Amino acid sequence: MVVVHEICARVQNGFRARLQSIAVPDTKMNLAISMILYRQGFISSVQRGNHLEPDKNVVKTQPHNIASRRLWLDLKYRDNKPVLQNMSCVSKSSKRVYMNVEELKNLTTGKRAKFIPPLKLGEIAIIGTSRGVLEIKEAIEQNHGGEVLCRVI
Repeated sequence: MVVVHEICARVQNGFRARLQSIAVPDTKMNLAISMILYRQGFISSVQRGNHLEPDKNVVKTQPHNIASRRLWLDLKYRDNKPVLQNMSCVSKSSKRVYMNVEELKNLTTGKRAKFIPPLKLGEIAIIGTSRGVLEIKEAIEQNHGGEVLCRVI
């Protein structure tokens, strides 16, 4: 089972250590979350590579190299401060948090939903739906609820 807290911890620790780029395991979940972070402007690029460095040429993932494949995320800074301030998990393995579309709308409009405080200005939530991993606004537009994986500010 893919755990979201691993990518949350790696990204947040990378920003705190002022690293230029970090490597996370190459999984579908990590790729989907990384692409959302890229589209929202929290990271500057996503590349595939091995455990040592990003690939210079395209290398297919095969059964013999799958253990060493990584996603390389280039972290983004503005005025020498990290663009991503906090990335925290909402749904955990011990307590999954599922919300329907109305509850997701409440989060985005400044109302509390269940025990989760509303999203602040510039904050996003990442939702795992039956259509894949989506940002909260995309999930509302497509009228899909799901598991609230994490929130990013």
